[in-house]
Amino acid sequence: MSNPGEADATAITSASQLAAWFEAGCKPADEFRIGTEHESFGFTLSGYQPPRYEGGIRPLLETIGAEEGLTPILDRGNPIGLTGKNFSISLEPGGQFELSGGIVGSLHETKAEIDAHIARVHRVAPRLGLGFAPLGFHPTARQEDFDWMPKGRYAIMRAYMPKVGSRGFDMMLRTCTVQANLDFSSEADMVRKMRVGYALQPLATALFANGPFREGKPDGMLSNRAETWLDVDNARSGIPRAVFEEGFGFERYAEYLLDVPMYFVYRDGRYIDVSGRSFRDFMAGSMAGFEGQAPTIGDYADHATTAFPDVRLKRFIETRGADSGNPAMLLAQPALWTGLFYDDAALAAAHALVRDISYEQVIALREAVPRSGLDIAFGKGTLRDLAREVVAIAAEGLRARGRLNAAGEDERLYLAPLQEIADGGPTQAEYWLGRYHGAWHGDVSRIFGEAAF
Repeated sequence: MSNPGEADATAITSASQLAAWFEAGCKPADEFRIGTEHESFGFTLSGYQPPRYEGGIRPLLETIGAEEGLTPILDRGNPIGLTGKNFSISLEPGGQFELSGGIVGSLHETKAEIDAHIARVHRVAPRLGLGFAPLGFHPTARQEDFDWMPKGRYAIMRAYMPKVGSRGFDMMLRTCTVQANLDFSSEADMVRKMRVGYALQPLATALFANGPFREGKPDGMLSNRAETWLDVDNARSGIPRAVFEEGFGFERYAEYLLDVPMYFVYRDGRYIDVSGRSFRDFMAGSMAGFEGQAPTIGDYADHATTAFPDVRLKRFIETRGADSGNPAMLLAQPALWTGLFYDDAALAAAHALVRDISYEQVIALREAVPRSGLDIAFGKGTLRDLAREVVAIAAEGLRARGRLNAAGEDERLYLAPLQEIADGGPTQAEYWLGRYHGAWHGDVSRIFGEAAF
């Protein structure tokens, strides 16, 4: 993993370079790959508290690194992650453990890396009195119960977040997600995938809802993570209108990013706080503290990581609307989007299904799904009816890919939990609520034992 800001020192001299940076991600369809990232909450086996950095997360990283020969990622001398061959482990602000998986050719390889990560956690965490549970929102802890991880970028965000929204600290400390990273072949391919991705992201949020508890009790939400994102920083999150407008492409997305306020500039191994300032001013040489200095392509690549829309464009597409979940659901998330995006017929069918959905409809769905989930009225039915159609399209896309495992099974098997939900089964959130009102007798702490890897 390269340090921020050091990947490309080419000076930016024109806006056309920004669109070209995205365009450089285009690749032939036979080179398309899959990347999956997922997060989980750490907890102490005694008391189910969020772990501290010292005595908890730090020795966890150090032990894994030593036993597996991984390279530590350091921030001012503090280990904040690990890199291995084709994967990395990193930390979210409250110590959430994130696996950024390898760039792989099939979902069978994704399963293998998730299985390996779970085995890693099982091998090391209990020795340190820790467990890990992949949930969308922390079910019991308050903000003040968390230890902030020692990452310079997070210190800047921590100071800035209260200025722009009421839920920034909740997002940083109390949420976990799973996302798929997928490729595009051309600008037109990117546009179609982005529009399908955005139009269906509320459906994905409903399917993967896994955060019905807040500070020890239900609060009426199915996904507190998704509800949190409604008031984090609307200048950098949500659904950009430009994606649904005529003429959207690399240039329009590059322009959108220029209007996202900056967080930092990375120089000489440290993060310099420029929060709230304009990248346009940076390009013009008029940003305070950097007068006369031209930003680099590396600076812009860093800036691209500080926008948090539900679908994010880099040199690939990130689908970001799902709560973290159990291992089967961690696989179902990339399976859904791989099936929709990586077969031409499936992508065309998905696009036809959503092409008449307006930006305003998508926004309304996004605002409603955290509470109402798949029961929201949609068309002549509900989102659950839409889910059946979408999952069927994804299944056909995976069948057409024909990627088989050693048992001769194709990638459709990873859609099984979504097919069950679409056919009327409970989402993860609904399942946990049933446990809360039934066998748990109102004791939310029981979720740690049942949800843990």
